[in-house]
Amino acid sequence: MFFYYQKNRSTSVLVALMLAAGSAALSSQATQTDAPTVLPTHITTFVTTLVPRTQFVTIDPITLPDETVAAKTITLDIPECSPTIAPDSNGYVPPGNCNAQYNYYPSFAAALVATIFFGVVTFVHIAEGIKYKKGFYWVIIMGSIWEFGSYATRTISTRYQQNSGLALISQILILLAPIFINAYAYTILGRMVHFYLPSFSILGVRLYNLTLWFVFADIACFVVQLIGGAQATNNSPRDQALRGIRIYMAGISLQESFIIVFVGFAAAFHIRLLKAEKTGQFETTGKKDWRRLLYTIYMSLLLITIRIIFRLIEFAGGNDDSNPLPRREIYFYLFDAIPMFLAILIMAITPPSLTLVGPDSVIPKAMWRQRWAMRKQEKVRALKSSGDRSGFELLRSS
Repeated sequence: MFFYYQKNRSTSVLVALMLAAGSAALSSQATQTDAPTVLPTHITTFVTTLVPRTQFVTIDPITLPDETVAAKTITLDIPECSPTIAPDSNGYVPPGNCNAQYNYYPSFAAALVATIFFGVVTFVHIAEGIKYKKGFYWVIIMGSIWEFGSYATRTISTRYQQNSGLALISQILILLAPIFINAYAYTILGRMVHFYLPSFSILGVRLYNLTLWFVFADIACFVVQLIGGAQATNNSPRDQALRGIRIYMAGISLQESFIIVFVGFAAAFHIRLLKAEKTGQFETTGKKDWRRLLYTIYMSLLLITIRIIFRLIEFAGGNDDSNPLPRREIYFYLFDAIPMFLAILIMAITPPSLTLVGPDSVIPKAMWRQRWAMRKQEKVRALKSSGDRSGFELLRSS
């Protein structure tokens, strides 16, 4: 597929096949035959039984200058999860029981289909990165690898559902992978500004600042979401899980707010290009094919927004029976897996290197060094005018 696309500069992808993942998830839940074996005791499906476990801790004697404190033994009653239902052959137990990693019976077929699709699109991005030799391709490649890794881990986890490590790795990768897709969109727009606008600025904001601002914003979102996602696991204590969900919701809300601001800059850039096109500016330069790449950025951010809205509604609705989103796997594939696959796919169909061609397609490193030198000169002039000689000497020596 990749080589056919490279020859014809277009590709035909059967996106509808991705819906097989959602269908497999739905049918798997409806036809699941393995049932967990109930132990001979009364259980409540959604309430985990906690029993106290007595633990003795001995403190060694301590010698002080005036006296010696004798050794002491402290008794601790630690609540421990007591299994009330035996897992089935895949390790499944109903939600709320000991070591229950999922709020539903996860589908092996759906996870495998998603793994294959993300694996294929990851290969395409790697191949494009090698062919075009653009350093910034690593961003989308990293996001694709994280998505592929998350579903590959999830596929294994469906067969080993008592393994909390597999479930945690899959969850972290799924929750954080969209950050890289965001960063890739920011990176592409920065290079489009450099390629099409001689002033290298949008709304008075220079390209250098625009790129750095959104990259740092993306890093901040990544850190916040990582902290929250690591705490919001099914096996975490209730208070910790609730705190993790709130932190993660704050992180994706912050991410969406930056997307909205970014789309504002992209729209202003769009208007500038339309005006330049009307005045015939691109007739001499030949830089006409900008719409497809810019619309790709719009579409990818729209798909990420759909996924963010889904996650906000899912987490805000709680984890009880009144909220079907976390208890039906089909919603996860429809509103998280498929949007993210499409966002990565359209960026593979429209690689920036087909539009940004020539010497202006690369931002020279000298430009970045020049920008820092200009900032240093501005600080020197400010210190000279203020009469602060000590700060001036320190800055000049640096």
